[in-house]
Amino acid sequence: MPLTDASDADLVLYTHPWSRGQIARWMLEEVGVPYRQAVLDFGTTMKAPDYLALNPLGKVPTVVHRGQVVTECAAICAYLADAFPAARLAPAPAERAAYYRWLFFAAGPLEAAIIDRTLKVELTPRQEVMVGYGSYERTLEVVASAVSAGPYVAGPGFTAADVYVGSHLIWGMQFGTLPKRPEFEDYAGRLVQRPAYTAAKAIDEALGQALQAKG
Repeated sequence: MPLTDASDADLVLYTHPWSRGQIARWMLEEVGVPYRQAVLDFGTTMKAPDYLALNPLGKVPTVVHRGQVVTECAAICAYLADAFPAARLAPAPAERAAYYRWLFFAAGPLEAAIIDRTLKVELTPRQEVMVGYGSYERTLEVVASAVSAGPYVAGPGFTAADVYVGSHLIWGMQFGTLPKRPEFEDYAGRLVQRPAYTAAKAIDEALGQALQAKG
């Protein structure tokens, strides 16, 4: 529920519809609180000094909440779950082992394995020892086991970890960087039915269409 005209909003999402900002938007829609969106352009406003002061990498997404700056999608998901506990998107502190495990597994080994495969990086057996994920194939087996163990990756309830892990699988299957394994399709099929996912997707699709119309 973005508020494009609320310049003094406590919660701001800096994003672009064709970016990982979609993950942060989905998480914000799950949280269900109003936020302001600032849509940036690659190479121009993302590299402007005022934005680089927030995110020195000049990339999106970035979330600013009451002066607190959060970058990196996994961190944004975890932060928002803690900042808005009424949404119940994080397990109780004593029950967060799987929650943290899969959030950071997706942010580390899974993303690295996907990117290396997409860039056609071929690892030797010795290099597999050095990289955090070992091998692309082994990483996929681990993820498949995790998402098929229950309805959600961190237990019986939907959490911020599902937003992050699910985004990787949904995008990976859509763009061909991950295979359409039955375990992935079953898990993703549950997630895309969520009202917050549908709402977030509609917002970014509309923004993308508007950008295309502008040329």
